[in-house]
Amino acid sequence: MGRFINPFTDTGFKILFGQELSKPLLIDFLNNLLAGKDKVVDLKFLDKERQRIFKDDRGLIYDIYCDTDDGRKIIVEMQNKSQKYFIERSIFYTSQAVSRQGQKGDWDYNFDAVYFVAFMNFKVESLTEFRTDVQLLNIKTHKPVSEKVKLIYLQLPCFTKEENDCKTDFERWIYIFKNMEILERIPWAAKNSIFAKLGEIAEVANLSKLQRRKYDHDLKVYRDSVNILKYAQEEGFTMGEEKGRSEAMLETARNAKALNLPIETIVQLTGLTPEEIENL
Repeated sequence: MGRFINPFTDTGFKILFGQELSKPLLIDFLNNLLAGKDKVVDLKFLDKERQRIFKDDRGLIYDIYCDTDDGRKIIVEMQNKSQKYFIERSIFYTSQAVSRQGQKGDWDYNFDAVYFVAFMNFKVESLTEFRTDVQLLNIKTHKPVSEKVKLIYLQLPCFTKEENDCKTDFERWIYIFKNMEILERIPWAAKNSIFAKLGEIAEVANLSKLQRRKYDHDLKVYRDSVNILKYAQEEGFTMGEEKGRSEAMLETARNAKALNLPIETIVQLTGLTPEEIENL
């Protein structure tokens, strides 16, 4: 096991970005992400772990309400499983964050802006770059129609810079996030107090007993999922596509069941229904 936590696990991400102790880290990351367009000075968590809407949804979606100079609201979503219709899901989640602000009676629809930020430890076919910013634009002029809604997709497999190539704190954040589990030290910690604090919070040895138990469980699930996905890709079919009930899918489901992966994870990997998986 590495010195630092794997941030792609639910527990790992919650430790880094989902607790009061880590608020300075999240504020610093968001300010680097937004590059001066909005200045986050404080934030609070609302419904830290939103309830699942659908059976195969992940439960860990953070609503983070930020105090900025113009009162924007920002949603940070950590997603590390390649689900069907990922882009559609992100639009749906963002729409929910808008609709929850609705008020009865005489209301002028002047809702607070919502930013959706997706950390993606996988690639989506329609996105070709590491970072993709999406908002409502005039198709003819390419000028923004509204600043109220933005979706920011960060495809970490597309980030290929090494430590010495990182020139901005945002790039340094992404480098650390992507490589944290294999790092022996947190780079730039000597010159940046935020990265030094990140190293303290992220060190496995500093976890409480309860955090460690949850983390060990999540890490096993994460690694099993990665291994199953790798096997499935080597068998020659793509996750999320309807390819019938091929023997490769069935074999993948059997192997996943043998590893005691959650049914919802096997559904995402194979496209089989929970009933089909249960009957294997």
